Amino acid sequence: MRRSVYVCLSAFVLVCAIAFAPVAVAQGQRESQEGPPRGERGGRGDEPPKIKPYEEVITEEAVSDPGVFTVHRIKEKFYYEIPPGELGQEFLWVSQIAKTTLGVGYGGQAVGNRVVRWERHGDRVLLRNVSYSVVADKNLPIARAVEAANANTIIMAFNIAALGENDAPVIDVTRLFSTEVAELSARRRLQARGFDTKRSFVERIVSFPRNIEVEATHTFTRPPDPQQRGRRRPQPRPRPSPFGGAGMRPGSATVVMHYSMVKLPEKPMMPRLHDQRVGYISIRQTDYGRDKHRATERRYITRWRLEKKNPNARLSEPVKPIEYYVDPATPAKWVPYVKRGIEKWQEAFEEAGFKKAIVARDAPSPAEDPDWSPEDARYSVIRWLPSTIQNASGPHIHDPRTGEILESDIQMYHNVMNLVRDWYFLQAGPLDPRAQKLPLPDDLMGTLIEYVVAHEVGHTLGYPHNMKASSMYTLEQVRDREWVKKMGHTPTLMDYSRFNYVAQPEDKIDLADLVPKIGPYDKWVTMWGYKPIPGAQTPDDEKETLNQWALQQDETPWFRFTTPQSNGSDPGQLTEAVGDADAVQATALGLKNLERVADMLLSATAKPGEPYDDLEELYGRLLGQWVLEMNHVAALVGGFHSRQKHAGQDGVRFVLVPREKQARAVEFLAQHAFSTPSFMIKPEILRRIEPVGVLNRVKTAQQRVLNSLLSSSRFTRLVEQEAIDGAAAYPPSEFLADVHAGIWSELGSDSIKIDAFRRNLQRAYLDLLDEKLNGRQPVTDDARPFFRGELRLLAGEVVRSLAQAADRATLLHLEDVRDQIDRALNPRFLRPSAEPATPRLPGLDGGWSVDPFSVGDEPLVCWPDYEIPRQND
Repeated sequence: MRRSVYVCLSAFVLVCAIAFAPVAVAQGQRESQEGPPRGERGGRGDEPPKIKPYEEVITEEAVSDPGVFTVHRIKEKFYYEIPPGELGQEFLWVSQIAKTTLGVGYGGQAVGNRVVRWERHGDRVLLRNVSYSVVADKNLPIARAVEAANANTIIMAFNIAALGENDAPVIDVTRLFSTEVAELSARRRLQARGFDTKRSFVERIVSFPRNIEVEATHTFTRPPDPQQRGRRRPQPRPRPSPFGGAGMRPGSATVVMHYSMVKLPEKPMMPRLHDQRVGYISIRQTDYGRDKHRATERRYITRWRLEKKNPNARLSEPVKPIEYYVDPATPAKWVPYVKRGIEKWQEAFEEAGFKKAIVARDAPSPAEDPDWSPEDARYSVIRWLPSTIQNASGPHIHDPRTGEILESDIQMYHNVMNLVRDWYFLQAGPLDPRAQKLPLPDDLMGTLIEYVVAHEVGHTLGYPHNMKASSMYTLEQVRDREWVKKMGHTPTLMDYSRFNYVAQPEDKIDLADLVPKIGPYDKWVTMWGYKPIPGAQTPDDEKETLNQWALQQDETPWFRFTTPQSNGSDPGQLTEAVGDADAVQATALGLKNLERVADMLLSATAKPGEPYDDLEELYGRLLGQWVLEMNHVAALVGGFHSRQKHAGQDGVRFVLVPREKQARAVEFLAQHAFSTPSFMIKPEILRRIEPVGVLNRVKTAQQRVLNSLLSSSRFTRLVEQEAIDGAAAYPPSEFLADVHAGIWSELGSDSIKIDAFRRNLQRAYLDLLDEKLNGRQPVTDDARPFFRGELRLLAGEVVRSLAQAADRATLLHLEDVRDQIDRALNPRFLRPSAEPATPRLPGLDGGWSVDPFSVGDEPLVCWPDYEIPRQND
């Protein structure tokens, strides 16, 4: 089973868990690199298993804890007594880091989860990993072949030490938790290399009626890198990742692992089939039992099991609501906002017929429940983690048989507040007087925390991001006070449409409506996935009703969802966009607000006696916001308006962005992105934050726009659009000519003067084309002759312009440009061979780093930081 994770800002975390007195294990155990002694993994070894009388194994010294299994503790050893009725049953095994060494991963971090089964095999008990990726109806002949091709791995084997009541096998499980087991180890997460059994031991094991909770201390090692020995200075560590930290330093790291083993529902929930038109995270199964000419991939949505107390009522409370506990570590003043973020989704569930379907709870105190733990897989918890990561994540754990969501732990990193503070100031500051002086007041920060929590809760309800949503409203609507009050500025909380930066001060939008809220899409998608369908006995019985609900998208555009396989080609599926149905106009309005923000920066951040840290940080993020909005315009070029459709619906899935809109986008970029953003070049700011660096910052920002506009995937689309759509397409030659005119507009004048900012931009343009022709991954398709032709054309213009240079700086620059073009067209040396491409994050022109509809192992960044850093970062 896999765990889907959506990481939504970024750094390391340390979390407090309950401390228990350690229990020492027998000394003299070997390092795990050597492996355990022969027979330790439970194979035959030198001696066959010997079953002893029960009293010789479970002696009077035993401290016993009855539950789903009875757990016996005898000094340093732990035994499971497994009732015969639990053999062969399936359990969900969840592994987490509960506590960690500072700087090594973070508390609350997921290590993995899987389905396991305990089986008796003669005088041994086997712990097996169970897979549901390949299935077939057990009554069909092919089921035997499927089982033979999908044997479940044995994680560990145990000799039966004794037999209890009804021949219940008793096994010693100490080594399962005190040695390194590959399937359960945190080594990969921590980037460790070794495991020290002498410094690893079981803390405690507690049994409950449906689950067993284990805590164990594990010590990992990492020897120094041989390449670093002898160097005076250590190499800089990588920046922390929202995926789990930058890894441990050389030496040792001790973590407390928490393992939950929870019995899966004896009666599996009826799954609901996935539909690509509707936004749900899904699981996949290859079903060989379908009456098809090939194996069928079946996809089921992930969702909680909700059943009405009164099935006949239009609106009924559920038999069991979805419950989230608030971490006791949460700062007290934010607890009410965290709870509101959880319960915001109640109104969405009312569309599915459920009242109070999701509720927030206070975690019990140690006096109320001494065994309660946030790592316990029976409880869903909003964790508050003391971390400098500016992010949050919303994972969930589900039953791989049906997609039923069983538990979720949302991670709220403390410094998420800093990022949403910055974004709100940059995007909504001109509209909200409360944000025009830092720090933000508590009521506003609480509202922002509520928004982050609600977004993450959405992921744990089964919803992926829906980047299509923000383009379903017109600019007039997102600036209309009454529309925004009723419908929000985006139809869903699950878009990356943060705050309404398109609205202008004269629009007088209510302050409460600047932040996303539960929208019409959220209510509709909750109805589609959670509303009971009376009379349906199988997933196939629901298909027609689900199809009719999905067809509501034909009449209501804001019910539409991100188009699969659009691969970054749809300018209406952008991250961080507001009103991108018309990105040119939206960005023009956004720039007006950015100019207002630039004028506010100094007065908002200046604090007597304090350094200018906030000023520097917000200035870098101001440039990053500028890049974001410019790239929304770049996305129109080579773009398609897309919409997922199934057979029987009129029209096609991909429609070319009109040629004139693409050309207008390039014209806009020439005027606003490739001209110097003078409103951000303010000496009163720059001379307070750095002696030098603005040239590099502006160059970096413009490079990001250029890289997006001239991306290989975009140019490939332009070439193919011309080949297929003819005169309706924006020809690649015309596109390059328009870009050329914007970047090299000075050439051909009677007196040419090119300032330092423009010289930087022009060099960046040449560097980009040189990299495309001669870099690690040179273009080999139709782009190559186009780019070479562009450089030859430019070379001629530069040579003819040398005599018109108005100053020496311009002359030297043009001579350097001439030489740089010559080197690019006639390289003297071969470049190093290509390296593997790094995964691209979702956004400007790269598509998705992971499938947004299925459960994957790697997380998807939800709250990325777009700061343009200073030169020496």
